[in-house]
Amino acid sequence: MTGTVAGLVLAAGGSRRLGQPKQLLPFAGRPLLDTVLDTARSCGFDQLVVALGGASDDVRAAVDLHGCDVVDNPGFGAGCSSSIAAALPALERSTTVLVLLLGDQPGVSPDAVQRLLAGRGDAPLAVCRYDDGRGHPFAFGREMLPHLAAMHGDKAVWRLLDQHAAAVAEVTVPGAVPLNVNIADDYRQLLATSAPAR
Repeated sequence: MTGTVAGLVLAAGGSRRLGQPKQLLPFAGRPLLDTVLDTARSCGFDQLVVALGGASDDVRAAVDLHGCDVVDNPGFGAGCSSSIAAALPALERSTTVLVLLLGDQPGVSPDAVQRLLAGRGDAPLAVCRYDDGRGHPFAFGREMLPHLAAMHGDKAVWRLLDQHAAAVAEVTVPGAVPLNVNIADDYRQLLATSAPAR
């Protein structure tokens, strides 16, 4: 495949429902976002971009961001789509595939990313099909980047998948959809059931 593959970790949320920066929640002795970034770095992306917003200064001080192109999203309160739009200009011009990862979902494994990329073929959009439903990570071909840039709101990526349903490749990944942390109960469940992906 010509061109390059970029990974984008969305870690700009303000954690309103949780009441504290979820990027910095302790997980396996380190901030939660560190685990996600370790996974992303192990995926072999040609470029790794991280979108920060809420508690950005604290995250920069506490999290290992080496190897990452960091983008600040001052409009993070408008939802994940604003972070994607803020990050797109930072992508290398050679980018042909963008893989989207969530900064509060440490259970995603490098194997899931590799399966997604291998199973995508030349589909414009690809999602993971876990045992209990569809979930992140997602992959987008270059032709979808203008659509990503035009999105608005917090669930816009899912709406984009619905709008282009016929073009979506579903790639089978064993196991349940990895838990993402939105509220305190999610965090307690994560600690009770998960270990960092290796």
